[in-house]
Amino acid sequence: MTISTPKSPQRTFRLGLIGGNITETRSPVLHATCGLSLGANVTYDLIIPAERGHSFADLLVQCETAGFDGVNVTYPFKEEAAALIPAGNPVVAAMGSANTIRFTPEGPRAFNTDHSGFIAAYRKLYGEAAPGRVLVLGTGGVGRAVAFGLADLGASEIVLYDMDAAKVASLKAALESHSGITVSTCSAHELSDLSGFDGVVNCTPLGMVGRPGSPLPADVSGPVHWGFDAVYTPEFTQFRAQIEQLGGTFLSGYELYFHQGVDAFEIFTGLEVSETDWVRGIITHKPAA
Repeated sequence: MTISTPKSPQRTFRLGLIGGNITETRSPVLHATCGLSLGANVTYDLIIPAERGHSFADLLVQCETAGFDGVNVTYPFKEEAAALIPAGNPVVAAMGSANTIRFTPEGPRAFNTDHSGFIAAYRKLYGEAAPGRVLVLGTGGVGRAVAFGLADLGASEIVLYDMDAAKVASLKAALESHSGITVSTCSAHELSDLSGFDGVVNCTPLGMVGRPGSPLPADVSGPVHWGFDAVYTPEFTQFRAQIEQLGGTFLSGYELYFHQGVDAFEIFTGLEVSETDWVRGIITHKPAA
């Protein structure tokens, strides 16, 4: 297909990603391709605090001073980002997690496109079907965003699991305050039988490149209807295999990556990415017909 290239600002958008273990991320190509679809130039730096010897807060200041338009934020800095930067919308303040920082003339503002991206990805695969009773594994930054997304999608109950009891309690209180949804918790020994859950989502780093494994035990049993893994590198994880072996359909973390990235690009630039199928085709090497 051909693609139109509407007029856009004659300058380069300078973007980046701050996080740990990000060398395998596909975010640079996604943002560059979003720019290409609009006739705009984009640079996208990978910024790893441990390698640079600076704190997350210091690197945010450096990026703003250097003229970045915005930066994405990933594990393990999403909650710190929300605490440091004024929220760009009410849901960010409520969930306490941010993955997108836009530098504006009034100062940096925090957004969460994991939240909006998860909702978009879920709707694309499952339409208007409600998530049902869902087990959320991991209550850190992405877990908070996905749990809030599940609440906004109309989940009947959210069950939280994390080895960090304080994080579980914090997310439970935030969800109940935000939506009034029924929120409960479970212990590690309850993960071996998933009977009674409609959906199971992995929001831990287990399964990503450099962090092999699954948050579910190897002998997990019980039928489930659907699953989601926030990990997308690699796309086919041990957790995904477990869910599919239990008969569940699967929402890939790649879909979250794609939708959250497009949302973030639009926040950074103020431009609408209308040719999303074209963008997807380019980055997957499967151009749309």
